[in-house]
Order: sequence, then structure tokens, then C-alpha cells
Amino acid sequence: MYSREIDGKTLTLVPSGWTYERTFVLYDRETESLWYPYENGLMGIQGVFFQRWLPKLDADDTRWQEWRAKYPQTKIMD
Repeated sequence: MYSREIDGKTLTLVPSGWTYERTFVLYDRETESLWYPYENGLMGIQGVFFQRWLPKLDADDTRWQEWRAKYPQTKIMD
């Protein structure tokens, strides 16, 4: 999971349709900059945010049953 905030803007990240080294390249709808995932975040590889970073955020990779046991107040949207 990555931050979508840069220079006071919130970006909308979507798949670009491109891959590099078997990894999807993302782009943001606001500036159409291309973003590639690295270990510490997404790096702008083309466009307005070239060589800028969107940092990686802490996230849990878990199963629903484990999540529900840990966070019983969680609600699901229909």
C-alpha cells in the first residue's frame, strides 16, 4: 500500500496497462505520471513527478477471519 499524497495533492492511481520486469506500472489520473513500485515506495518514472516518491505505508496482509478477530468492530459496506 502506498501514499497517494504529494505536494498537497491526492492522486488517483490506476493501472497503466504497461508492465516492466513482470510488474505493473501505475499512472495517476491527475498528471498522467507513471509510477513503478520499489521496496520503499512508488517512484515516478515519467511525467510531472519524475524521480519523486510516494512512500510505502504499513499494511496488514491477512485473512478475513483473522482481521475480524483482531478488529471486531469492522463493518462491511454493501
